[in-house]
Amino acid sequence: MGLWSLFNLLILTDPSKFPNGMKNFTATLKSMGISANAYGDNGYETCAGYPGSYGHEVQDLLTWQDWGFNYLKYDNCYIPFDNITQQNMYGRYQRMSNAIAEVSAMTGQPPFEFSLCEWGWEQVYLWGPRIAQAWRINGDIKPWWSSIASIIDQASFSYFANNFYSHNDMDIMEVGNTGQGNPVGNLTYDEAKSHFTAWTLLKSPLIIGTDLTNATNETIEILGNKDLIKINQDPNVGESIAPFRWGVNPDFTSNASHPAEYWSGNSSYGVVFMVLNTQDTEAQMFFNLTESWAIQAGRQYSVYDMWSHTQNGTAVRNMTFSLPAHGVAALLLNDAGEEPDGLFPYCGFFYQCAFPNGTYSTN
Repeated sequence: MGLWSLFNLLILTDPSKFPNGMKNFTATLKSMGISANAYGDNGYETCAGYPGSYGHEVQDLLTWQDWGFNYLKYDNCYIPFDNITQQNMYGRYQRMSNAIAEVSAMTGQPPFEFSLCEWGWEQVYLWGPRIAQAWRINGDIKPWWSSIASIIDQASFSYFANNFYSHNDMDIMEVGNTGQGNPVGNLTYDEAKSHFTAWTLLKSPLIIGTDLTNATNETIEILGNKDLIKINQDPNVGESIAPFRWGVNPDFTSNASHPAEYWSGNSSYGVVFMVLNTQDTEAQMFFNLTESWAIQAGRQYSVYDMWSHTQNGTAVRNMTFSLPAHGVAALLLNDAGEEPDGLFPYCGFFYQCAFPNGTYSTN
């Protein structure tokens, strides 16, 4: 972002990259409805060798604030020796968290939103919410399916940390980088949809990682899916979806190639389901509605497809459909009244289903 000033150690704008200045740059972004976010580092230098903020937290925040930034993504390269910091990861990041509070009190401006880039180290989902609003849960993303699947697998064991003002950051998005970028991406259309669906419904920060000046119609369609974005930005429900069945593997199995396939959760707009086909060929997907905690047994549900943006009939007890390799279904279900009479088995979930006289239903 900037250069060192050799005289006062302030970060300066690089005139070759930002000839009109940083303030002009951030103002232009904001005029287009794009958030302007600062990037810094918890050590002596950033991962790319630019100035880090260790020991200069307050002055760097004041610089970024003056330039028009209000969100800080904070990396973890070139950190000082342990005998200097005498802190673990939590304590080292707390330095900038404390500085953010200090600068807010000093200037009267809202505090920076703070996003940690510590690659999921040291169980960050436990301490991240104490000092930040988001934290990485994984190593750096790559623009191919194996990387996407691996991150979803990691998220299946830390989804519970998501809530208002606390988010697992699944990393910058790779939608739009097929055939371009560094490294060059190779996501298929269906894989890109699965990528965006998982990031939105798992309440990850949505940071575009492609060159929008050459974005295709498919890229704009995916990144502009308002049905999914409104779930990500739900004003009333902070929790994300959670896996209710793993599918290919036994439940609670970590598998970077085949993460959990069946997910659900609540929202202001209905019960959310995400179904992933993690296999390399087309597959038939099936689930019982009552496998989701958010469904009421004995009710039927209208089904809205958040990719086709269409109402797709009514679901009673179960849903079955085919998905292409690495494809996704993103569904929104809403109560459509009592189930039809005469259904058998008597319970959607058969275990312990009994008649009033204490006799179990055989189903």
